[in-house]
Amino acid sequence: MTVFSEDDYLAHYGVLRRSGRYPWGSGGPENASNKSFLGYVAQLQKDGLSESQIAEGMGISTTQLRASKSIARNAERQSDINTAQRLRDKGMSTVAIAEQLGKPESTIRTLLQPSAKDKSDVLHSTSVMLKGQIAQKKYLDIGTGVENHLGISQTKLATAVAVLQEEGYNVYYLKVRQLGTGKNTTLKVLAAPDVQYSEVSRNRANIGQIRSFSEDGGRSYIGIQPPLSVNSKRIKVRYAEDGGADSDGVIHVRPGVPDVSLGSARYAQVRIAVDGSHYLKGMAMYKDDLPAGVDLVFNTNKKNTGNKLDAMKELKADPENPFGATVRQKVDPKTHKVTSAMNIVNEEGDWDKWSKNLSSQMLSKQSPALAKQQLAMTFERRQREFDEIMKLTNPTVRQKMLEGFADGTDSAAVHLKAAALPRQRSNVILPINTLPENQIYAPNFRNGERVALVRYPHGGVFEIPELTVNNNHPEAKRALGNAKDAVGIHSKVAERLSGADFDGDTVLVIPNNQNRVKTAPALDGLKGFDPQRSYPSYEGMKRMSARTKATQMGEISNLITDMTIHGAKQEELARAVRHSMVVIDAEKHNLNWKQSALDNNIAQLKTKYQGGPRAGASTLISRARSDIHVPERKARPAAEGGAVDKATGKKVFINTGATFVDKRGRTVLRGERSTKLAETTDAHSLSSGTTIERIYADHANKLKDMANKARQVAVNTRPNPYSPSAKIAYANEVSTLRAKLDTAQRNAPLERQAQLIANAAVRARQDANPDMDGIELKKIQGQELAKARVRTGAGKQRINITDQEWAAIQAGAVSNNVLKQVLLNADQDRIKELATPRTQIKMTTTMLDRARSMDNLGYTQAEIADQLGVSLSTLKTAL
Repeated sequence: MTVFSEDDYLAHYGVLRRSGRYPWGSGGPENASNKSFLGYVAQLQKDGLSESQIAEGMGISTTQLRASKSIARNAERQSDINTAQRLRDKGMSTVAIAEQLGKPESTIRTLLQPSAKDKSDVLHSTSVMLKGQIAQKKYLDIGTGVENHLGISQTKLATAVAVLQEEGYNVYYLKVRQLGTGKNTTLKVLAAPDVQYSEVSRNRANIGQIRSFSEDGGRSYIGIQPPLSVNSKRIKVRYAEDGGADSDGVIHVRPGVPDVSLGSARYAQVRIAVDGSHYLKGMAMYKDDLPAGVDLVFNTNKKNTGNKLDAMKELKADPENPFGATVRQKVDPKTHKVTSAMNIVNEEGDWDKWSKNLSSQMLSKQSPALAKQQLAMTFERRQREFDEIMKLTNPTVRQKMLEGFADGTDSAAVHLKAAALPRQRSNVILPINTLPENQIYAPNFRNGERVALVRYPHGGVFEIPELTVNNNHPEAKRALGNAKDAVGIHSKVAERLSGADFDGDTVLVIPNNQNRVKTAPALDGLKGFDPQRSYPSYEGMKRMSARTKATQMGEISNLITDMTIHGAKQEELARAVRHSMVVIDAEKHNLNWKQSALDNNIAQLKTKYQGGPRAGASTLISRARSDIHVPERKARPAAEGGAVDKATGKKVFINTGATFVDKRGRTVLRGERSTKLAETTDAHSLSSGTTIERIYADHANKLKDMANKARQVAVNTRPNPYSPSAKIAYANEVSTLRAKLDTAQRNAPLERQAQLIANAAVRARQDANPDMDGIELKKIQGQELAKARVRTGAGKQRINITDQEWAAIQAGAVSNNVLKQVLLNADQDRIKELATPRTQIKMTTTMLDRARSMDNLGYTQAEIADQLGVSLSTLKTAL
């Protein structure tokens, strides 16, 4: 049988009109049907049947049964409310109404209270809201956590969904692969009556998120507000011929204008609606000397067409996502109206939180000695973490942290990231074109020191410029001041950084006084090379598609990595990099990329360094994350020994044996994706034998062994007993933890949508190029997931456990089930801090006062930290 990958699904249908082993009849008025249904269920329970037995007999789940009972009770109550109100409008007393309806007078008074109608309206308004969302998006995520986001109970949402199911709406379940973990998560989707599962599966990237929320328990819903639009008359476009290309992507902002204010930030990545039809996309930063009557200046590399809107992007038709990215709006809490035109994607301080590890895509192109050193530090750091976890006294916390540690170590064995170099940081780049090309304004680094700039992806060390820090440059100090996570560079430096621009591109800034990072002059074969001028389209030439671009970029990135590892000549690398420059612009500018492949003889390079003109990745670095299809499998059931071998700590799977009939009528095995390095037991099996590959293979194998050891300890750990007396003693802490957990779980639907969006973007590239470089694939996955999380707003509400709450956990005041959920949603750095306390350098009041004084005098934070003898992170935390 053929192995193939396709998702299972289940469809839920209506309940109240359905028959089963215990049919309850049909026909008659709706209210009579509801009473009949409730009466029948009550009779079955009276006869001794459990809820699960009744549900099984009706051919439904217990969840469906409960939802159906809720619908019936609500409908019956609404009927009683309507009847009582109608009779009251006729002038009848509550006593008379009670006699006519056969109910107590107290019940009639309750039915006539406004609150009774409110409770009924919750179901109605929630159902109407869901219908409206479906009308816009066709498919909605209604899984765990959505109710928290909406501000209603899970029961209310489930009942509203059941109402729609009775009207013919469909509920489907899809499996979605999580980027980063490789595991599957199940997505629950509500779809319109005419939508089949196959359509939802094909369009899973378009599964919508419910953006409405309720402030009154579901009686009414508020949605995302339209962005505030700026009149184009207030905007000046600085075109290429005016020098705009030197600051391409930057939006200069007049200080002191309320509706375009960046607040306390000096810079931010923004989207700004213009004239209600277009928008600006780029990095906003203040500038004092804007022309009279102009509040925004947009810098672009486009030429002047006579219509400034041509330099902007058109707003998308989706009213809830007009920019194609989720943004943070400034909304008046009382009127719910947007008060600012600045829609923030990232702002000052956000980039500082990005990962500071060294990817194999960069480190494998450096010296083997540096790679071995940084990988050894990575392993030693994990070994220390493992040793610290083993010292924990709370077994549930220790078990959970070991499980997370094992999964993280497994992931690290595949991703091959190495420890950061001292004081390296991720910074967003901004243009300061009065700076010399060999200097950089970098207030987080020491004045006069040399730093290397690394941008991902890069072809080789010739795309790593080395610059000298100049933090005394007047214009840079005026524009960026003591920027938290930005650097200023000349636009010529950006060109060398793989053609970076200034709309939010980032670099890794690494101090390099000791020449740890290898750099080299730009390749002679790249000097003056202009892809658009060298490879223009010809009449009738077919434009490259986005899918083809993804395929070709994957192939050339693989090739450059493998060539570098195998010591290709500079002239050969120049050929490959020139072709990559053509490919990356081919779709946008309609370039003749096929002619570039011929002129640069890419087939000959692939044959020499990958084994053939159509061969793919050939080294461990490029093959590690390459896709491999395996039969669909699941964790071994507990009854058969469990998901982890208790003796070795290795994960144990069993094949499901599931099959399906494909479009050709063949019965084939279901499959799933994995990666080559994740599947192999020995990383050396993927190596071509170079020194750098041996270093990485040894590292990967050591991490795999460490992960198995952690799992082996975890699976043999017994949980801590729950203490009812501790729950009473720590009642307040238990309550606050539960409240934080509720807030954190609101992120679940946002994260699912982010996974969907990112999966679709990554899958399009993977399907087009199954042999994609593992490092390139990892980069794509990380970038797409990060973008999707920004777009959906996922990952914003992690639980920050207080010292007292931790004391409650240690005392057993929280059940193991709740504790596991808390740990799953908690800030992991905080958990490690609480569970493995370390002695930290603290800043005294005197030191803090001195730091603030120096900051006011214009010293950079790096200079202040050096003067006080503390780390930059300690200083930032204190300030």
